[in-house]
Amino acid sequence: MKPDVSTYSRPTIWEKIGYGFGDMSSSMFWKIFSYYLPFFYSNIFGLSLSHAATLLLVTKLYDAVSDPVMGIIADRTQTRWGKYRPYLLWMAVPFGLAGVLTFITPQTTYCLKHIYAYVTYLLMMTAYTAINVPYGAMLGVLTSDSKQKTVFSSFRMFFAYAGSFIALAIFEPLLDSFSPKNPTPAQTAASWTWAMIVIGFICAVLFFLCFKLTRERVKTINVSSGSSSSVLKDMKSLASNRPWWILLGAAIGVLLFNSIRGGAAAYYFKDVLGGSALYTCGMFLAVGEVANMAGVALAVPISARIGKKTTYIAALGITAVFSLFIDFLPVTKSGMWTLMGLQIIISAAAGITFPLLWSMFADIADYSEYKNGTASTGLIFSSSSMAQKFGGAFGSALILWMLAGFGYDTSEAAVQTDVAIDGLRIMMSYIPAAGSLFAMLLLFFYPLTDGKMTEVLSELEKKRRL
Repeated sequence: MKPDVSTYSRPTIWEKIGYGFGDMSSSMFWKIFSYYLPFFYSNIFGLSLSHAATLLLVTKLYDAVSDPVMGIIADRTQTRWGKYRPYLLWMAVPFGLAGVLTFITPQTTYCLKHIYAYVTYLLMMTAYTAINVPYGAMLGVLTSDSKQKTVFSSFRMFFAYAGSFIALAIFEPLLDSFSPKNPTPAQTAASWTWAMIVIGFICAVLFFLCFKLTRERVKTINVSSGSSSSVLKDMKSLASNRPWWILLGAAIGVLLFNSIRGGAAAYYFKDVLGGSALYTCGMFLAVGEVANMAGVALAVPISARIGKKTTYIAALGITAVFSLFIDFLPVTKSGMWTLMGLQIIISAAAGITFPLLWSMFADIADYSEYKNGTASTGLIFSSSSMAQKFGGAFGSALILWMLAGFGYDTSEAAVQTDVAIDGLRIMMSYIPAAGSLFAMLLLFFYPLTDGKMTEVLSELEKKRRL
């Protein structure tokens, strides 16, 4: 007997777990790329800081621009599996393979290596867009219940942080296991490739499971499949969608917080803490992922009590205030334990924000369908992916540009100047705090409160039944 996958049937626990597997896969790659790729390009692959910064910026901006295109394509896809779900099946293997290719260091001239880096990272970003934009848009068609969307989003983010924790916890041990004692530079580079082969295989399997376990349950008001006028109408509707603009800006601020703080951590541990650290950078980041998961678990009960908007603003305030304390920590045993404590608090608060972000994008998609008479869910959700990549692009590039500006020396035995050390402290404290404060300011103007969405969904359900 086939399961009831109508708009009004209640999603099963396996559907929520299956949906979570998708972002578990994406987050494993995303965290490795966000936290380790700048270090890989500058210290392993061999690009200069300025070339690596420009590469990360150009490729991610391309990827951000491609997101709305993929959203439009997905909105107009019609298969027996639905609009968005088939891309999980079609793109799982290319997604994993592209990640591996990005972490290969060819033994050739600097110029050819530079070209190879552009080609492979553009390929990676294309594959990421082709699978993640449809995956994100699925949240809008898994259920019509706004509260259930928050539950789905919480499952998604819980598994995302679990994937991030696994990736960060095993990545450095994988590097060590594939690297011989006293490795040559070529052997060190090869260990990065083999580590990514393991990660890439896991990611492909997780997306296959996501496809297998999920269903598209909501039949939205369809957009026209072919005409350029329908695409133009969708774009105009998006451009006039005030809640979309507000949440887009807030998402960019939050992602600047995450990408700069996370990307600077490897440099911070190496050069600010050095031999004084009680734990490794990987452990520091992995503990943060566990705290993120705790924050995800808190998102549903807290937002149910005080609302999504208020919860989001409060969580951002915590990340901003506690990030500032990092600049004042001494490089002592007590300072290291305090740093870990701050990491737990900051990461738990950040964990609360991400389920709310995706759930609020789902609300915006419903609001757009209610206001404009047709669903452009893929285009709406691609904006969230676009925000991630804009934040990631500027965050990764800013890391390397700021390092260069602070006079950071990438040579193996370098002793960093006081200016470079102070710069690393700023990149772990004041700059991430500024990203959170920027997002807070924008969210004060976000109009889709829980009460407003109750009215919107009531009217929208009547339209969908016609």
